[in-house]
Amino acid sequence: MSLVEKLDKIRSPKLQNQRETAVVLSAVEDTLKDQNHGSTPTAYFAALLALLSQSISTSKGIINKELATSVVYLLDLVTPHVPHPLLRSKFSQILTNLAPALTHQEAEAPLLRSSIGCLESLLIAQDAAAWALPQSQIGPRRAMAGLLSLAVDHRPKVRKRAQEALTRVLKSPPPSPSLDHPAADLCAETALRSLNNLANVAGKSKKHRAHGKDDQHQPGLIHALQLVKTIASASGGWPSRKIEALCELLLNISKSNNEYLTMAAFETFEIIFAGMADEFSSSKLPRLLEVISELKPSQNDSQLLPPWIAVMSRGYDVSAQIDPQETFRKLPELFDMISGFLASSSHNIRISASECLISLMANCIPRDALLEPSVFDEKTLEKLARSATELLSVKYQAAWMEVFNVLGAMFDALKWRSTPLFSDVVKTVGELRGNDAFAGKKEADGLLGKAVHAMGPEAVLELLPLNLAKPKAGQAGRAWLLPILRDHVSNSNLAHFRSEFVPLSEDMFQRVLNHGSAEKTMEVKIFETLVQQIWALLPGYCDLPLDTSEVFDQSFAELISNLLYKQTELRVDICRALQALVESNKEVLAIETTQEDLVLQKRVTRSQAQKNIDHLAGFSSNLLAVLFNVYSQTLPNHRAYFLRCINAFLSITPQADLMETFTRVTTMLEGSLKEIGSQIQADKQKQKKSEEKMPPASHTLMDLVITIAIYLPRESFATLFNLASLIIVKDDDPQLQKKAYKLIPRLAESETGKQALVERNEELQQLILTSADKASAPARRDRLAAISQIVTSLPKSSLHFIPSILSEVVISAKEVNDKARTSAFNLLVLMGEKMAEGGHIVNSKVPHMPDDAPDVQASLEEYCTMVSAGLAGSTPHMVSASITALTRILYEFRDRLPESVIEDLVQTMDLFLTSNNREIVRSVLGFVKVSIISLPTSMMVPKLATLVPNLMVWSHEHKAHFKAKVKHIIERMMRRFGAEAIEKHCPEADKKLIQNIRKTRERRKRKKDAAGEEGGDQEASTGKRKSRFESEFDEAVYGSDESDEGSNLSDDDASGQRKRGQTFIIEDEDEPLDLLDRKALANISSTKPVKIKQPPTTKSKAKTDMDGKLLLGADDDDSDDDDAEMLDFGADGDLATGAKEPGDGTLEGGINAYVDAIKGRDAVQRGQRGKLKFSNKKSKNARGGRDEMEIDENDVGRKVSAKHTKGQANGGGQRKGLGIGKTRGGRVVKGSGAGRRRH
Repeated sequence: MSLVEKLDKIRSPKLQNQRETAVVLSAVEDTLKDQNHGSTPTAYFAALLALLSQSISTSKGIINKELATSVVYLLDLVTPHVPHPLLRSKFSQILTNLAPALTHQEAEAPLLRSSIGCLESLLIAQDAAAWALPQSQIGPRRAMAGLLSLAVDHRPKVRKRAQEALTRVLKSPPPSPSLDHPAADLCAETALRSLNNLANVAGKSKKHRAHGKDDQHQPGLIHALQLVKTIASASGGWPSRKIEALCELLLNISKSNNEYLTMAAFETFEIIFAGMADEFSSSKLPRLLEVISELKPSQNDSQLLPPWIAVMSRGYDVSAQIDPQETFRKLPELFDMISGFLASSSHNIRISASECLISLMANCIPRDALLEPSVFDEKTLEKLARSATELLSVKYQAAWMEVFNVLGAMFDALKWRSTPLFSDVVKTVGELRGNDAFAGKKEADGLLGKAVHAMGPEAVLELLPLNLAKPKAGQAGRAWLLPILRDHVSNSNLAHFRSEFVPLSEDMFQRVLNHGSAEKTMEVKIFETLVQQIWALLPGYCDLPLDTSEVFDQSFAELISNLLYKQTELRVDICRALQALVESNKEVLAIETTQEDLVLQKRVTRSQAQKNIDHLAGFSSNLLAVLFNVYSQTLPNHRAYFLRCINAFLSITPQADLMETFTRVTTMLEGSLKEIGSQIQADKQKQKKSEEKMPPASHTLMDLVITIAIYLPRESFATLFNLASLIIVKDDDPQLQKKAYKLIPRLAESETGKQALVERNEELQQLILTSADKASAPARRDRLAAISQIVTSLPKSSLHFIPSILSEVVISAKEVNDKARTSAFNLLVLMGEKMAEGGHIVNSKVPHMPDDAPDVQASLEEYCTMVSAGLAGSTPHMVSASITALTRILYEFRDRLPESVIEDLVQTMDLFLTSNNREIVRSVLGFVKVSIISLPTSMMVPKLATLVPNLMVWSHEHKAHFKAKVKHIIERMMRRFGAEAIEKHCPEADKKLIQNIRKTRERRKRKKDAAGEEGGDQEASTGKRKSRFESEFDEAVYGSDESDEGSNLSDDDASGQRKRGQTFIIEDEDEPLDLLDRKALANISSTKPVKIKQPPTTKSKAKTDMDGKLLLGADDDDSDDDDAEMLDFGADGDLATGAKEPGDGTLEGGINAYVDAIKGRDAVQRGQRGKLKFSNKKSKNARGGRDEMEIDENDVGRKVSAKHTKGQANGGGQRKGLGIGKTRGGRVVKGSGAGRRRH
């Protein structure tokens, strides 16, 4: 932004605090105008300097705070545009006037920031002579000292502005032969002294501070570190003479318990190293690395060693970028020094050392040492190999996990140069892996896998033979190597597979054949498994082999073909191998670099890769014939890998062979179409579906035609389109028709196919239009995809095709199939985009339109008019589909449609809300929801007067979730337009719904606030919540848990049905859960545990009265009178001890017999649907088998007498049928604390 633009912005202030500045600027400009001075930066500068001396005085300090702030702010704007000689001449005057503002204790941040800006411009303008003045004189060094003190100010904005000024000053040194700025030493010394003092104070206070109190010196320490980073990044690293002291101080800080301090110290080292990565500052790096090496901590310092090792790693990473050969020369010595820490007893030290060694291996080995190593490079690699072998000694036994990681990184870095340097490592690890007592088999497998990838399977198997076919005495078999080889073989020699594994496979398979047809033994099953594991190695051997053209000959191709025909279980691996053989060579050819990178290309040059492709192309015709035949014999759910392999070979097949193959396939397809009888869909549905049934030959051949299509030359497209037009109109085979439609999108995948679609666009339009009545439901989605490709390449002269197929696309928006529906929506948007591009629509060419129909101009408005024609449809389904289509169009083009069109649509949908058809109204609800979400408030508010009452009519409809949908729409309206606006237009009878929504929202808000107080807002901390929908339109129509105000509460969250992030501990009542126990995880649940009620050890007795009625609510505190009224039953339903014997001739016994008959264990019960159930279980107290019990007859008599007495007093108590009238219903009799219900 220029000075004029900045001043124009000040002249029209928008904020209150800018008006004072505008007044000062106006006064300055008026003064300049009166004195006939031009509005130049120099004139502004002189006038502002005069004002500055009036507002700030050396003796009085800040005279007028508001004026001083405005003047200094304007000076900050003007000073960068003033000539540097003038700034140098006025340096003393400006610095003297600014000094009180910079040093005043009560100076506010705005004044300080502007003063810092002025100071920055002044310092940038100074020359080498001015910087040579001592700090005792008024000069740049004194100003720099003030700037350094402000760079650690406690106010963040002041501190940031000062650090930015320091950066710009240090990056703008005056012309001189020195690498560093003249003030770099001053800045470094000041920052270092400040950092050292604060570190010492923080260290002392740390020893004496009380527990639980934060260290008050740590913020200052962090600010000082930030200043060091600023100076280091600005001055091209750190000044060379100050490096040693800084490194020692940073390493001491990095061992702090404060993670932020540690990270800040590491970032400082990172910035220092990054500043030395360029050629200009790289001369400082050797000295820095030397200093860091000399600061090596003690062997077992677990606090200081890890950061020191990390700094060393980063330093040599930068060194490898600047001088790779010199760094590589030092690598063995450095490797030995760092690897010594792997013997440490501290786990953190071992981890840091291993990570450092891995970094050194990845960054410090140059490519020349791999591709064209010199004698010295080979010796260096040998030293590294010896050091790596020593890592497997007993000395490093505690660190074997870290050692394996380091060795794996060495294999990755040295690649094929690992042979034969690391032979001892492979042999040792292989012997460890073969030991049953070794615990690190998984890690050993990973390391051996990297060895196989780097050295090649041949070298590894020489050291660790499989011993399967002819095992040697005393040597165990290593079948466990086969899975490792399968996962890691790459870029090796295919000849090794032919010479080693093909004979082994034949030997194993012959043993299976020798077993005959007898029942398979375990040994035979093992042989079969070995055969499969052996051929599973072939894809790895075919991944960019080094000898493709020499090994892949006719005999090998015949072997592959025979296996494809005969061994069905090997087909997947063989197809993957053939595919990898082609694609790996094509990837080398696709690498776009000016010079060949043999490390990236895995030692295969582009010319060699092209030679391999040409060699394989000679076999492609015969291999494709084999693949086609086997493909036709394979079930549909196992064909995917065949198609991928066929695609790979089709891409390299010569054009003549390709045409011959295509002709052969199409001839067979035409023959199969003639042979196949007509079979309607109903007949197919009657057939039993089975995955094991082979599809018709026509389906298989059509799959092959689709696969071949994108590789065909343009002259063969006529045959292709004729074939498609023949099949598309066949409605007796929907699956075949579906495949024919797939042909058009398939052609669009190639540039030649796209050109053909453009050239034959009119033919395809006619084909689509004429086949509309023949389209079957299963082919709907693929037909829409084909129409999309035609519309994409549609010329502006053929826009009449859009209204011709529009009705079909609109009706497809109501398809049951989700993918077909999505395709229809996408096609509606695509046609809208095509109409928006403009053009001419010839309506006379549209079917069912009169010949004299006038032409119209293509536009979005016209497109909406076309779709709106469906609203006058004769069926509710068509009207509903048109509304759904308009909803999608409105959402997509709402910003580009004219406002009048949108208003008409909204008004029309408001009328449709009064329809009696649920299908139509369901679509209208979706339109209304999109409208209230996406359309402007000014447009929707006037519509509420009719929209709300019409919506409320459907709030009483329970079918198809209408009530819930309307409630949600009303809720969205209340969020956006306010509850008062909605309630004003709501009918009086429906205002209860508004009140319900308001209460629900308030409840949600309370729950959200409560959740925020307890655990904070998790959604805000994690960012925007991921949507559950695939598109914004789906979210707008179907979403129900996002609000326009940004609420992230879902419906489940708001209603309390689901609370995320909660965990519960299932704890024993007697003993708390031990969280250190390994089994503690089983006692932690994400759902609230339900306490299981333990069954009582002794069952309580049911209380009954003399009539056998249960007395509810009775407790143990009942009075004796209540106890006299009850008969006790045991846990099994029989009479408890103390009850009269049923059938003993007494009144009590008769009553008990009756109660026993209807309530006892052997009583008849009613089950489900009122069916009678009889129990055949004999109770232990059954007659003739129960134990005799003595009963106190006097006691029972007293209770019976009391019962009669109390019953007569209450007007009841006698049994029904003994002279007492019957009582209707039931009555609860309240006693002292207990209630009894009488039936």
